[in-house]
Amino acid sequence: MSRTYCIPGVFFLFSAFFLLFIVSISLPRFQAMDITRVHSSGQIASNGNQAFTQLRFGIWGYCVDLSSGRTCFNTGHGYSVTVINSQNAEITIGPSWTRGLAVLPVAACVAFIALLLSVSQHITVTLVASLVSFLAALLTLIAFAINIALYAYVKQELGTLNINETTITGPGFWLTFVSLLLLILAGCTVCFGRRRDRMAGATNNSYQLNGVKGGGFLSRFRRN
Repeated sequence: MSRTYCIPGVFFLFSAFFLLFIVSISLPRFQAMDITRVHSSGQIASNGNQAFTQLRFGIWGYCVDLSSGRTCFNTGHGYSVTVINSQNAEITIGPSWTRGLAVLPVAACVAFIALLLSVSQHITVTLVASLVSFLAALLTLIAFAINIALYAYVKQELGTLNINETTITGPGFWLTFVSLLLLILAGCTVCFGRRRDRMAGATNNSYQLNGVKGGGFLSRFRRN
């Protein structure tokens, strides 16, 4: 593939993979990379029944900021969180809303495969790299839709408790969106680079064929 398209394509894929990788680490190991974040005061979570000021949702668990400090729970994907207000009304964010977050690591793996394929100069391999890039983009789109669903559901459910809270999107939410854009750009760049190589190859073959025909005509003209 032409270096004009190869270098940007590899850069886009590497950037997308790197972002998806750090998002996939997520909570509780990478506490800053949450998907949805809740700021509150005076509410209590089911674990320990202690008042928290912040609740963070990640892929592999969640974290709560208590008066004694931050506590993280390594529950694995598909966890549930219960929040109770001062009137003992409670809501539960069930595993059906957090289990789908595991699509993000799968998208990161597919993006890595596309990155490895994109460094090849073989036309067929670059075509496969383009297709794999679009597959990674599709998985990332699904993951981003799940992120939106989790954020919307948490915001809606906490709103029913009539408490003073603010639900916002976390860094992992927006890095997933950026990764989606990068993967789309990468797939298009690799695809256009392959198309340009095919057109360049067809042009060169045409020039060579015309040269052979012209040479044969000139030889015949000299013999005559």
